[in-house]
Amino acid sequence: MATPAVRPFADAEYGARVAAARREMAVRGLDALIVFAQESLYYLFGYDGGGYVFFQCAVLHADDRPTTLLCRRPDVAQARDTSLLDDIKVWLNAEDADPAQDLLGILTEYDLAGCRVGIETDSHSLTGFNCRAVYGVAEGIVDLIEASDIVRGLRVVKSPAELDLMRRAARLADAAVTAIAETAGPGVLDSALTAAAMKAMLEGGGDMPPAGPLVNSGSRAVYGRGVGGARGLSESDLIMVELAGTYRRYNACIERCVTVGPVSDIQREMHALVRDTLEEMLEAFRPGAPLGRVDEIHRARLDAAGYGEVRYAACGYSLGATYRPSWMDVPPMIYAGNPLELRPGMVFFPHVMLGDTRRGLAMGLGETVVVTDGAPEVLSGLSRDLVRA
Repeated sequence: MATPAVRPFADAEYGARVAAARREMAVRGLDALIVFAQESLYYLFGYDGGGYVFFQCAVLHADDRPTTLLCRRPDVAQARDTSLLDDIKVWLNAEDADPAQDLLGILTEYDLAGCRVGIETDSHSLTGFNCRAVYGVAEGIVDLIEASDIVRGLRVVKSPAELDLMRRAARLADAAVTAIAETAGPGVLDSALTAAAMKAMLEGGGDMPPAGPLVNSGSRAVYGRGVGGARGLSESDLIMVELAGTYRRYNACIERCVTVGPVSDIQREMHALVRDTLEEMLEAFRPGAPLGRVDEIHRARLDAAGYGEVRYAACGYSLGATYRPSWMDVPPMIYAGNPLELRPGMVFFPHVMLGDTRRGLAMGLGETVVVTDGAPEVLSGLSRDLVRA
């Protein structure tokens, strides 16, 4: 008999999370919540799987009736071993398969016809096709209410146990950047740097990250996304590195620039601007302050230095436990005017990225930061100096 996977948190913590979700459901007058986001399933019940790429969801009731998971057969054993879910129903692949109709059957079985039922639609786990199917079968039977923010809102503030996992993830991210610097050199493929980063993280006990790493060199360094195809490093090169260390699905991000060969004066000036801007931004992560203040600092500094046309319109995002395709745990995003009040336990990745396409020059820095009762806690132990290969 298989040994059940050990969940990362005590059962009591999961119970408290479910209770908090139910309290918010009661405030909104919801009789149940259809949970589609894999991140929500992991947060509430410990369920760690990949079936979200198909049709998969759980029905959480406002009362203490058991939560029902609807999934495919390949996901059943994993759901039983990793989660607190006991009531698991299966939909089968077939020409006439209709998992949306199977979901409606669960709702009607629990007498939810005519009731207000919340649904998570803002998730990579629910495609537009499947969303239309759910609303189609529910029309006139169940009153579906948009409720993507219920569990997501709870997840923004991390518990002490969650923060411990994120600190572990940050150590893996630091190890990855160090491995990249140790591997880089003229003629080395930038794909070898990615391999070195992944080796460091996986050998350190980490998970595969939900995206990246982003390791862009040469003219590609101005890109804000990864790009296919390996490139050999030149005698004088700059590598933009942005990656997530991942531990038990929790992500801690870092951004650094690694240099090969001589560094130009303009690169040093850009780095000083990026470093000073980020350090002022980090100081803005104080409890009670609005999140938008961070980007106001970002915009003011870069605009004054003449980079208004190439800076980004946002400068970071929340972090937590996420699944492919992204380590960005959004919303919230860090943008000017965001009124979200910072609270202890929130975790963000503010970064300053200059992709100056006018001159083909790039520079960037980013840190994972925890909001505390006082000074913010930066999780990386690495210097913010340019990283020399």
